[in-house]
Amino acid sequence: MKITFYGQNSLGLEVSGKNIIVDPFISGNPLSKDKVDIDMLQADYILLTHAHQDHVLDAEAIARNTGATIVSNYEIAMHYQEKGFNVHPMNHGGNWKFDFGNVKYVNAIHTSAFADGSNGGDPGGFVIEGEHKNIYIAGDTALTMDMKLIPMRTKLDLAILPIGDNFTMGVDDAIIASDFVDCDKVLGVHYDTFGFIEIDHDEAKRKFYDAGKDLMLLEIGESIEL
Repeated sequence: MKITFYGQNSLGLEVSGKNIIVDPFISGNPLSKDKVDIDMLQADYILLTHAHQDHVLDAEAIARNTGATIVSNYEIAMHYQEKGFNVHPMNHGGNWKFDFGNVKYVNAIHTSAFADGSNGGDPGGFVIEGEHKNIYIAGDTALTMDMKLIPMRTKLDLAILPIGDNFTMGVDDAIIASDFVDCDKVLGVHYDTFGFIEIDHDEAKRKFYDAGKDLMLLEIGESIEL
């Protein structure tokens, strides 16, 4: 499993020969728009955690370029289906076995609405089991006790957690979240894009290290392999 960071909560996953884009906010992100060309991205699936613009901005363009299936909650899926895109609707607690692995849509505490104010349903995260590696993409969320349910079903190899604070968990709560999901290897996301969520990288890494955990902060376009 290969994971590439495109800024904010945007990720590229390569799993079992399939290409997955998560929460594509690239062309409007000042940190990534000159580093990542959305027209060059490959996608079989686009996973959307919720409807906020900094998570869905480039979904239509990428889906139009690639024919990718958009996977999200029911309301978001229907929003894109009405526009003629291929979709797979899910809802909280539900699993589906895709051709790259099993996906479960799990709880998140946040808000969710499209830029025009239309209904984006309830936000969520994804637990993906594939290629003998399991990851949790939390999406935008507060720390929640529901995270404790995840390791009861899935042994994680990586937790992808927001750390920017203000709109989501910050570093301190993300450390607790990694305890809740029983995963000490964390990829930080949702930080630095704008002033409200700028963080001190060295301090964040130190806090995770002091807690006996590994926090990875990737450069835009940088990849890791699990």
